Amino acid sequence: MQHLLRGPIMESILQPEPQEPSDPATYLPHRNPFLFIDRVTSRDPGIGATGIKCVTYDPGGFPQVFLLEAIAQLGGIAAATEKGEGGFLASIDHAEFFGEVRAGDRIVVTVRIIKSFGRLFLMEGEACVEGEKIATARLALGVGKA
Repeated sequence: MQHLLRGPIMESILQPEPQEPSDPATYLPHRNPFLFIDRVTSRDPGIGATGIKCVTYDPGGFPQVFLLEAIAQLGGIAAATEKGEGGFLASIDHAEFFGEVRAGDRIVVTVRIIKSFGRLFLMEGEACVEGEKIATARLALGVGKA
């Protein structure tokens, strides 16, 4: 049985897979307090991404516009083909909000790219707290170096 555990297949299983950077600042120019994604948990360039925002402080509540910004920032990360590409929010086509975010909440943000037209990307995103959807948005981003 030991001979089955040797060779390139087993060696490749034992080697850690290269990980995409989980720090959103690798892809975005935003920094605290304007960075609304704490960690990227998955990224499939040109297709979508998932990230997390932990709310630690909220005098008067976490503003809903920050949820839109978190979706847009994660969308820029999903659309980027290389680290450090710039981008801009071109439009918010539709947004809905279903609940409030408070200190201590962990927001899971997901985005999916629907279409791309050169440097413009149409995407859908949502934000959830404890599995409950709190916001959805459809927006367009411009991504890439000028």
